[in-house]
Amino acid sequence: MSLRQPFSTPPSSEITPEPVYFKRRHILQASAAFTAGLALPFSASFAQAAPSPASAGLASLPSTLNKAYSLPDAITPEKDATTYNNFYEFGFEKTEPAYNAQKMKTRPWTVSVEGEVEKPQQFDMDGLLKLAPMQERIYRLRCVEGWSMVIPWVGYSLSDLLKQVQPTSKAKYVEFITDMQPDVMRGLGSRVLDWPYREGLRIDEAMNPLTLLTFGMYGKVLPNQNGAPVRIIVPWKYGFKSGKSIVKIRLTEKQPISSWMASAPFEYGFYANVNPKVSHPRWSQATERRIGEDGFFTRKRETLMFNGYENEVASLYANMDLKKNF
Repeated sequence: MSLRQPFSTPPSSEITPEPVYFKRRHILQASAAFTAGLALPFSASFAQAAPSPASAGLASLPSTLNKAYSLPDAITPEKDATTYNNFYEFGFEKTEPAYNAQKMKTRPWTVSVEGEVEKPQQFDMDGLLKLAPMQERIYRLRCVEGWSMVIPWVGYSLSDLLKQVQPTSKAKYVEFITDMQPDVMRGLGSRVLDWPYREGLRIDEAMNPLTLLTFGMYGKVLPNQNGAPVRIIVPWKYGFKSGKSIVKIRLTEKQPISSWMASAPFEYGFYANVNPKVSHPRWSQATERRIGEDGFFTRKRETLMFNGYENEVASLYANMDLKKNF
């Protein structure tokens, strides 16, 4: 691989998301005073003073390896997976959440499951942790910017939780809503997205056994920057579909409007299935770089259809136009 020349196109992982760029510009034009706080949402001094992102002190989370979801791929080093994150509530740069999320409160924590269900319930963390046996599953995670990881997640199928509340016949979709803690989530002051962060799945996607209600990674509880204390992992979709720090799950009859759909509908569709044949408006999705291999010199690899989970999920989209329903 040749070295990148000064004026060549940068890797897609370095490209600022368009909504961030345009909305930052709007903020700059709005007010000079407001600009100082939002143009760079997290100052260098704030980041340097924040606690260390090291995950060594996190409690272990015992689980049994589910061999059906093991992969031949090399696992991404834990340090890379916990310091290179998308979590805009804590910063727009990949390295910011590892520092800025450390003061997020994760106890006490409850998750409400409501809407089109026979038995709406509010679960505390103890109840969630005991609801089903913990499994370790090694999943690929592919992000829309062009980078990927392979991570040993710990949790159980989301369907185990949804069965507890008994979805009604009107439950066609499942919406996930992230917590808001304005005192520590300084990104909530930006206009990049309409907070709180929202994502959604079709009910059959949510009930697919691959969809993981996730409490840990690398044998330990989730670090704050990775979505503590509970998040969703949908391994055949781009990473932004896997909502973090979930406080509410709502089953609905109508398709929910997710945060990125509302912000940039021509770039981010409801389905967001990993599809190398459908390009993002600003870059190709045909290849990716695996984080933790060789930095900017990491060789590109071909992106797999449905992120390599085609056998498990392709039937969910039979007869659908996956270019139109991106």
